[in-house]
Amino acid sequence: MKNSYLFERGNRLYKNELASSQDINGWMLEGEAKIIFEENRLVLENELDPDVHGDHAHFVYWCPVDTPSNVIIEWEFHPIREPGLCMLFFAASGCNGEDLFSPHLPKRTGKYSEYHSGAINALHLSYFRHKHADERAFRTCNLRKSNGFHLVAMGADPLPPVEDAISPYHMRLVKYEGIVQFMINQLPVLEWKDDGKTYGELLSGGKIGFRQMAPMKASYSNLQIFEALLTKKNEG
Repeated sequence: MKNSYLFERGNRLYKNELASSQDINGWMLEGEAKIIFEENRLVLENELDPDVHGDHAHFVYWCPVDTPSNVIIEWEFHPIREPGLCMLFFAASGCNGEDLFSPHLPKRTGKYSEYHSGAINALHLSYFRHKHADERAFRTCNLRKSNGFHLVAMGADPLPPVEDAISPYHMRLVKYEGIVQFMINQLPVLEWKDDGKTYGELLSGGKIGFRQMAPMKASYSNLQIFEALLTKKNEG
C-alpha cells in the first residue's frame, strides 16, 4: 500500500530507552505482569496463568505522559514467546475528557472489555495477533476505535512467528487529527482517516499503553514521541 499522507518528525516530546527500572518510574500497570529488564530492554509477560484466570491474565502498561493530538510514536518491538497478542492503546482518556488515571473512573484490571466498552475512549492498534489459530492462519494488524469496539482499518501483518523473528522491529505510529498511519521497518501497513462522525467525535490527546494477551512474552525499547508535521498529501 501507499500512504496518502507524508509526515515528518517535529519536536521530540518524550524519549525513554526502557533500559532499566529507573526508566519506568510512574508507569501504571493494570492487571498483573512480570516486569524485568534483559539486554537493556523492558520485558513483559503475564503473571497469571491464562488457563486458570482467562481474560484476567492479560494486562496493560501505561506510559504516564500525556500526548497531544498530532504525534509520531516510535518504539522497537522484540517478540520472545507466543502465542499471544500485542497492542498499543493511544489517544486514551475518559469518555468525558477525564485524565486516564482519574480516581473518578472505574478501576481497570486488564480485561479487554474495560477498555473497548468501558468508561474510556481510545484508539487501539493490534500489531502482533498470534493468539488464536485463525489469527495465525491469516495475520492482520487491526485498528479499532472505542468507546464501542469499532474495527476501522486492517492491514497485512509482516511480522513472522517468533522462531523466525530478527529483532528489533521498528514501529512507527502516526496520529494527526483524524489520520492514523502505521508502519513496521518503514513498510506501510495501514492508514485510516476518521471523519469524526461515523464512530463518534475525533479523539485528540491522551495517554499510550502497551497491552499484551497471555501467554505472550515480548520486550520493548527506545520509545520516542515526536510532534507530527504534515509535509505532503499524495495525489492519486
